[in-house]
Amino acid sequence: NPENLIGLVRYRTHVQKVGWQQYVQNDILSGTVGKGLRLEAIEIKLTGDLAEKYDVYYRVQAQKFGWLGWAKNGESAGTSGYGYRLEAIQIQLAYKDTFAPGSTKNAYRKK
Repeated sequence: NPENLIGLVRYRTHVQKVGWQQYVQNDILSGTVGKGLRLEAIEIKLTGDLAEKYDVYYRVQAQKFGWLGWAKNGESAGTSGYGYRLEAIQIQLAYKDTFAPGSTKNAYRKK
């Protein structure tokens, strides 16, 4: 951290048949292991100095939907209720209050 900013990256996932899990941070696993359950959605946010200086943008590719719109700062990205898996995720850090890297429409689809 070259700017000596204090803060964490926090995230949680929506798991098939389980729902939203609790937020975890910095390298902690989110999801399940060995249960054959799909990740369907994710939320990512920053805390502390990081949240004051940056926005975190992210989007996912969801099974049968393809790439969805960009979410930011704790918004949901993905699907729930369909049983569709996340196939990819793209994350970008941007200075606060700059433009999104692309469309923010339809970042999350709930059945």
